[in-house]
Amino acid sequence: MEIKQAEFVTSMAQYGNFAGKGLPQIAVAGKSNVGKSSLINKLCNRNKLAKTSATPGKTKLINVFLLNRSFHLIDLPGYGFARVDKAEKARWGKMMQDYFEQSDELRHVFCLVDIRHEPTEDDKQMNTFLRQMGIPFTVIATKADKISRGARQKQLAPICRALFVQPWEVICWSSEDGTGRDQVQKLLDEILAEPAEVEEGPSMEELEEGAPIRWEEK
Repeated sequence: MEIKQAEFVTSMAQYGNFAGKGLPQIAVAGKSNVGKSSLINKLCNRNKLAKTSATPGKTKLINVFLLNRSFHLIDLPGYGFARVDKAEKARWGKMMQDYFEQSDELRHVFCLVDIRHEPTEDDKQMNTFLRQMGIPFTVIATKADKISRGARQKQLAPICRALFVQPWEVICWSSEDGTGRDQVQKLLDEILAEPAEVEEGPSMEELEEGAPIRWEEK
């Protein structure tokens, strides 16, 4: 799917109603400075659609974009920024949990990790949270241009072990040279062609027996 039309819709401190709500949604999640805004801009061929910054932790709201007038891309706040106080981290965590629990239109989540580093505890927690909630996701390893092609498979190994995915399920991405763009475009076609369906999560009995599902940024 080539993105021919992209526009910013709104920013929200708390997920709720917005103009055009009801279309399928695809969310983008990842730690601060992993390249979420750069991915959105590259995917949409727009340099300034999503604001980028050299300072981590700038995305503090849920940002909504309308693509091809057919679906919404949801840019979630970046997590794991050490300089943010605990109260702010808790607010971000609740914001994201409320979104995942309340968005009936969510079809898929792009989980971004830096290909150069092993996933953080926050990355692992997000992975576990999505699995428990039964939300489909794809791991996208960003900044692939920072390492050689030959080193990519080696770098993917610890990512796959930590997030319980296979190497062929991970998309290597570069917002600099366009690596992975074709794969993400194809994935968008597949996601939006599927009828709205979320995998069944844990039953109420299972939740009562175990720890409650909660997204809490550490």
